[in-house]
Amino acid sequence: MACPYFYPVERRTPDTDPRSAMLPLGGTWTGLCRAGTAVAKPEEKCQSALCSLGYARGVCARFPTDDAGPDAVRFAITREQPNSLHLYYVLERNHQPFAHGKLEYSLPSGQVAGMLSAETLQRQAEAYVASYLLRKKEASVR
Repeated sequence: MACPYFYPVERRTPDTDPRSAMLPLGGTWTGLCRAGTAVAKPEEKCQSALCSLGYARGVCARFPTDDAGPDAVRFAITREQPNSLHLYYVLERNHQPFAHGKLEYSLPSGQVAGMLSAETLQRQAEAYVASYLLRKKEASVR
């Protein structure tokens, strides 16, 4: 589960640890923190331990203390079609579902079909799909 404020920018390469596929975004990513009023680049240690894994409330100095929103985001591919991938996302708070929904990723455009109002969630979904497609490609080469 990624932090709901983590905006993934770039997949880390090389990502040789096979366990990274189990991470919420399907791999390790660098990115920005969009908590609060100013966007910031968290320290490497923070990105690995908090941004990538979520549940940073009370631990991360940037996580809003008065926030009544989610603590983490989780994704899953539910269906694969020739031109699209269907995803399901769950926002969690206190390890319980907070909100959820379905997304469709267009393979030709490389974007979530239909703009989401939550830009960070949209970018996280795109990062998750990018990790998924890379793992799938690597598996087909073996």
